[in-house]
Amino acid sequence: MTQFTPKYRRILLKLSGETLHNKATGMNLDAEVIHNVAQQIKAVRDKGIEVALVVGGGNIFRGLAGAKHGINRSQGDYMGMLATIINSLALQSTLEQIGVHTRVMSAITMPRVAEPFILRRATRHLEKGRVVIFAAGTGNPFFTTDSAAALRASEIQADCLLKGTKVDGIYDKDPVKHADAVRYKDLTYQEAISKRLQVMDTAAFSLCQENHIPIVVFNFFNPDELMRVVTGEPVGTSIHE
Repeated sequence: MTQFTPKYRRILLKLSGETLHNKATGMNLDAEVIHNVAQQIKAVRDKGIEVALVVGGGNIFRGLAGAKHGINRSQGDYMGMLATIINSLALQSTLEQIGVHTRVMSAITMPRVAEPFILRRATRHLEKGRVVIFAAGTGNPFFTTDSAAALRASEIQADCLLKGTKVDGIYDKDPVKHADAVRYKDLTYQEAISKRLQVMDTAAFSLCQENHIPIVVFNFFNPDELMRVVTGEPVGTSIHE
């Protein structure tokens, strides 16, 4: 029997809110999709890897989109943070239904539904094998959930920030619109920033660079892709020093 040897001991997985959305049915929160997401997370956790999550809220509300329709930007961003809490609770419920102990920790205090984010407590949860979902972004407007993911990854000293998307890495142009788009296998942080790649914002890239946290962008919807990433297979696009 082949011995499982993970490349990373502790990961932070960043998922967009659209990951939980079903375009075919139009459901913002699709139970089957969420179940599939939870199963992938469970498979990795069951291998002894400590898993933290940050999930966006774009399937429900985006602060920037609200600003375009007259909503105050700060208010819109707080609305987006509340959307991430809805998504986090949905993931928590599904994970616990399949036997994964999970904690939601919110940057906005709401003790009836989530624990407040306390670093020592979050670290202890991870050490006990619980999946920790960090909700409500950084708790401040004008910061994306990508920045929140980079911040939490830095705080918990994650070995890698994994960004699950619907494409198999970072391309030099939109692969949906351009058949000749070329996928990058490796990039440095500075290349990602200078090329203004839209997969993450500059603040997230810079924070990971400062704290020496590699980033892997991969297609979360390819079967077993998350497991392949944590074992160190060369999938997706790696961003590092």
